[in-house]
Amino acid sequence: MSAKRPASRLALLDEGQMNQTQRTLLEALRSGPRGKDLTPRGPFAAWLHAPEFGHLAQALGAHCRYNTALPPRLSEFAILCTARAWRAQYEWFAHAPMAERAGVKPKTIRDLQTGREPKSAPKDERALYAFIRELYKTRRVSDRTYKRVHAFLDNAAMVELIGILGYYALISMTLNVFHMLPPEASELAFKEAN
Repeated sequence: MSAKRPASRLALLDEGQMNQTQRTLLEALRSGPRGKDLTPRGPFAAWLHAPEFGHLAQALGAHCRYNTALPPRLSEFAILCTARAWRAQYEWFAHAPMAERAGVKPKTIRDLQTGREPKSAPKDERALYAFIRELYKTRRVSDRTYKRVHAFLDNAAMVELIGILGYYALISMTLNVFHMLPPEASELAFKEAN
């Protein structure tokens, strides 16, 4: 889907010109599970402009991404649901391939991208989809919807699911407000509004 690209509202910082607090954040990003070759893009590029906040946010993000009780397939599915709800281009660009590698079916990914309910997805993904959609729409979840997900996620995983959704909503807002987009050669997943 081709879409007009808005200009980024924040400059990408050159490593050689970063102050010590910014370099400390970059080192924290690279020394963690994201890897030593990390190039600061997306939310990390934005957070380098407010490195104290960025340090706290990236630590929460590392936990949400790598250390929750949710299996990677369900975690990545939840991230894609959030990316779609916010139409967060970079989040979709980064996580759609991860979701597929984690076991989310390509058809399910396409359905989510286009805003269709993933009716052919496994039962647990469909239950998560209903939960996430209801939460974002009503700001609550019914007992029935809660019980469908709690049937396969224990209490700790339920709490961490909400953490994942909240963290990736933060990511989405950061990406959208500052127009942090995928690389120029990449096609945008969602139409951009002017």
